[in-house]
Amino acid sequence: MKKQILAAVLTGTVVLGTLPMCAFAGEKITVAATPAPHAEILEFAKPLLEEKGYDLEVQVFEDYVQPNNVVESGELDANYFQHINYLNAFNEEKGTSLVNAGEIHYEPFGIYAGKKASLDEIADGDSVGVPNDTTNEARALLLLEAQGWITLDPEAGITATPEDITENPYNLEIEPFEAASVARHIDEVSYVVLNGNYALEAGLNAGTDALAVESADSDAIQQYVNVIAVADGNENEPKIQALVEVLKSDEVKAFIEETYSGAVVPYEVEAAETEAETEAE
Repeated sequence: MKKQILAAVLTGTVVLGTLPMCAFAGEKITVAATPAPHAEILEFAKPLLEEKGYDLEVQVFEDYVQPNNVVESGELDANYFQHINYLNAFNEEKGTSLVNAGEIHYEPFGIYAGKKASLDEIADGDSVGVPNDTTNEARALLLLEAQGWITLDPEAGITATPEDITENPYNLEIEPFEAASVARHIDEVSYVVLNGNYALEAGLNAGTDALAVESADSDAIQQYVNVIAVADGNENEPKIQALVEVLKSDEVKAFIEETYSGAVVPYEVEAAETEAETEAE
């Protein structure tokens, strides 16, 4: 048993909730996830799924590509790490056919201190580290725009890039990095804009540490809900529906709220629809 655990650690692929090996004999659900908060939430959900007759296994990945590849290939049943816009962009770019099986939570983007300790210290020529993938870079730029630091072409929306900046009064230097590595450059730039999960992995919390976060009723929040993704046609499988049902349960919602203190927020379909209807009136 110790050799099995050591081998999993050394190979970098950790399977959560699978020991002891023969403790549970229900139908298996295999899910790819990034460490925080996704794998943590899934681990909490494991006994709830056991009650429904399912044995949940989670494989943890550190990047945003392999979790989609292993689901597309059929190696794993589902993944839980990405928002819907990233999923759509991945499908378009890679020619995959993954689909959304259920919206679970959202993670507010935040601006965090780098060399500068507060938003008030913004100055000419400051640098801002942002994720470099298409959807997350746009989301970061929209947050900078909300602070009045830049102005974007209104037609760019969620596909905005630095080239869509029409006004830059502080002459900010936008420095793109791979999403998982942005936090590692926090001491090299004036500010960083972080995905919620990578902020958590860096020991930061959008609810307590961010200098600014996305508004709860912003378009970005509604468009960047984290989902369970599966291969097209598998979204109606009983085990996938059971997985989504448990992740949207009151027990899991309470765990998310108590554990992440605003850095991760359960997605409420009813609340989102109410906000959309209010804005349309």
